[in-house]
Amino acid sequence: MKQFQFSYNDNDDLKTTLTNIRQWCSSSITSHIVFQIYTETIDNELISEICSVIAAELPDAEYLGCSTNGNIINGEFSGSAVNIICTIFEYPTSKVEIFQYALTAQTENKVMRNFLKEIEKRPWIKAIELLTTIRGMSMTDFCDILSTVRPDIHIFGGGAFSSDINDVHACVFSKKSGISDSGVVFILMGGDDFHAATTYIAGWKPLGKTFHVTSSEGSLLHTLDDQPAYEVYSRYLNIDINADFFFNTLEFPFFYHHNGIDILRAPTACLEDGTLVMTSDMEENVSARLAYGDPDTIIESVYNEGKVIRDFLPEVIKIYSCAARRTFWGNAEVSKESQPFCNIAPTSGFYTSGEFLRTEGNVNQHNVTMVVAGMREGGTGSRRMPEFEVSKSGFTGKVSLISRLASYINAAFDELEKVAVTDGLTKLYNRAEIQRRIEERFASGQHFSLIMLDIDNFKSVNDFYGHDEGDTVIIGVADLLRTGIAGHIPEASVGRWGGEEFMFLLPFDLDYAKRTAANIIRDFNAIEFPNAGHQTLSIGISEAREDDTIDKLLIRVDKALYDAKRTGKNKYMIL
Repeated sequence: MKQFQFSYNDNDDLKTTLTNIRQWCSSSITSHIVFQIYTETIDNELISEICSVIAAELPDAEYLGCSTNGNIINGEFSGSAVNIICTIFEYPTSKVEIFQYALTAQTENKVMRNFLKEIEKRPWIKAIELLTTIRGMSMTDFCDILSTVRPDIHIFGGGAFSSDINDVHACVFSKKSGISDSGVVFILMGGDDFHAATTYIAGWKPLGKTFHVTSSEGSLLHTLDDQPAYEVYSRYLNIDINADFFFNTLEFPFFYHHNGIDILRAPTACLEDGTLVMTSDMEENVSARLAYGDPDTIIESVYNEGKVIRDFLPEVIKIYSCAARRTFWGNAEVSKESQPFCNIAPTSGFYTSGEFLRTEGNVNQHNVTMVVAGMREGGTGSRRMPEFEVSKSGFTGKVSLISRLASYINAAFDELEKVAVTDGLTKLYNRAEIQRRIEERFASGQHFSLIMLDIDNFKSVNDFYGHDEGDTVIIGVADLLRTGIAGHIPEASVGRWGGEEFMFLLPFDLDYAKRTAANIIRDFNAIEFPNAGHQTLSIGISEAREDDTIDKLLIRVDKALYDAKRTGKNKYMIL
C-alpha cells in the first residue's frame, strides 16, 4: 500500500502530480487507485473540475471526498483549502468498492437496508470507511443498522463539514454519483491480504455537576433535572441562544456512558423552549456531565492509543478529528495530537462534524473525538517500526488557561458537593444524603438491611460533662462507623440521622447485620472518652422486604431501636 498526499493549487500543478503518480504506477504492481479529496471550499464547480482532471489523467482510478472544516496531511493541519490523498493498493487480492446514496431522515432506513444487502454479497469485506452529511439528522438509526453487519468488519469515518462551523451546508461526492448535499459515501475494503485496526482518542473530562436526562425524544434533549436542557449552558457557561450557539457549545459536550463506552455528545442547535438538538439520541434516565478538554489527558491518550496502532504496523493511517478539537487547540497547536502518527506511517484526514467508529460490536457516532484507522496489505513480516513518541512540551495560550481553570472548577465543585452531602460535625453523610441512598437502593430492588443507632443516656453526658464532651462522644461513634465498620464494607453507607442518632445502610441480610451490630456495640463499649469514660449505645435492625415501602421500613427500624432502649439499652433488637 502506497500513498501520495498533496495540496491542490491549480489544474496544471494537479496534472503534473498525477503524471508522476501514473509513472509510479506503471512501474509497480497496482490493483486499485483511490483518490480522496478533502475541501474546505464548498464549490461544486471547483470540485467537479478537480474530479474531471483526475478522471482524464487516471481513468481507471476511483475518487471520492467531502467538504471539511480543515484538512490533515502528513499528520499536520494543512492550512490549504483543498487536499488530495492518493492511496494505491498493491496486492492483487485487495478489493475496493465505493457506494454512494442520498441520505435524509426519510430515506435513511431504506438506504441502509439496501446497503446491508450489498455487504452480505461481499464476504471479502474487512473494513467500511464512510463520509456522510450529518446536520439536521439524528444518526442513531444509521449507527444501529450499521452495527448489525458482520462483527469482524471495522467501521470508521467522519461527517462532512464546512470551513464555517456555524454553516449547516456540507457535501459528499464520488465518481459514481457526483456531488450531494445530503448523502453518504461508503468505501468497502478487504481481501485476503488487507488488514485494518482502529481506535479513538477523547481526552475530554467531565466537569462539575452530574445531570439526569429527565425528558428526551430521539435527538431532542428536552430537560435535564426537569429543567430546560439549554439552562445548563446558560447558567454554567453563560452561552446565549443565538447564531453562535453551536460554535460556543462545541468545546463543551456532554459526557455520558453509552454502549459500554464513554461518549461525548454535542448539541447542534437550541429550540425556543430550551430543547437541545443533538446529532444522535440521548436516552432518558441516563446521567451526563459537561466536559472540557484536558491537554495532558489528550496527550496521554494519544500516546496510549498510538502504541496500539503502531503495534499493528500500518502502511497508512486515516484520522477523523472533530472540528471542536481544532477550535480547542487552535491552528498552531492542533497538530500536537495528529503529527505523532505520521512518524510511523503516512497520515491524512480531516476535521469533521462527527466521528464514527465501531467499538465492541457497536457503531457509535462520537463528537469532539479523534478516530484513528490504520491499514496495511500483507503480513507484518520482519518490518521494523519506530517507537511511537509524543511531545509533552508545555502548552501555551488558551489551552494552558483552560486546563488550569478546569482544575480549579473541579476542585471547588468537589469541595462544595462534599459539603452539601456531609454532616459538619461527624463528616459522615447528612440525613438527606443517607435517606437518598436508602431510597436509591430500595428503588433498585437490591437486598439490604438498615441499622439504626442511638447513644444511650446522651442527655446526661451533655448535662454532666458539657456539650463539648457530647460532641466528642458523637465523633467517637462516627469514627467507629467510618473506619471500623464502613471502611471494610465499601458498599455500605452511614450517616448522621439527627442529634445522637445514626443510620447504617448495609447491603447484606439480617444475619450479617446482627454480627455487624454486635461488633459495633462491643467496639463502642471499649472506647474511653476523656471525661465521659465508657458509654453504651442501642441498635435497631430491620431488613427490606418485598411488600415494604420506604416509610414502612424506616418506621420498623425506628421501632426496633425503641424496643432496644425500652428493654435495657446497650443491645440490639430486630423487627
